[in-house]
Amino acid sequence: MRLRFLFALIGAAALGLAADTYRGPRPPKPDVPYLLHAQTLLETEAADAREETKKGEVTYVIEGAGSPVKTPLSEPIFIVETQALTAEGIELYRLEVRNGRREVTLSQKRRKASPKPLHLLVTKLADRLYRIEADEHLDVGQYSLSPNGSNRVFCFEVF
Repeated sequence: MRLRFLFALIGAAALGLAADTYRGPRPPKPDVPYLLHAQTLLETEAADAREETKKGEVTYVIEGAGSPVKTPLSEPIFIVETQALTAEGIELYRLEVRNGRREVTLSQKRRKASPKPLHLLVTKLADRLYRIEADEHLDVGQYSLSPNGSNRVFCFEVF
């Protein structure tokens, strides 16, 4: 009886260790989210958003009408190896295209109409390696991942 219990315990431990070993593609650069397409990683468009402030609102502007990085997935998955970033602090926003540029306007006052970050699911895959998934359906359009409190953005388009 004890022998059977011991083998079951060893088997369960072996399965637990195997689940913690990530065998998928790894990002070539740290602190840059990569779109996961099957076994291929596609680097997101990295940029710095410019701030424009007026009347209690801050508009974050990214030049260009659209991102060259595109995905057909309405619930995209990203892989990121962190060095300076905190994976749990990354936020996802939908961007509006106006006057040939992408932007999101956030109110410094709490308004119902002010955009809120979209839901993300963050899973640790290995030491400093994370899987970040959109935890809701994304409509066709322009989007940006951004570390909370930073103007650094990682843009992509859902088509």
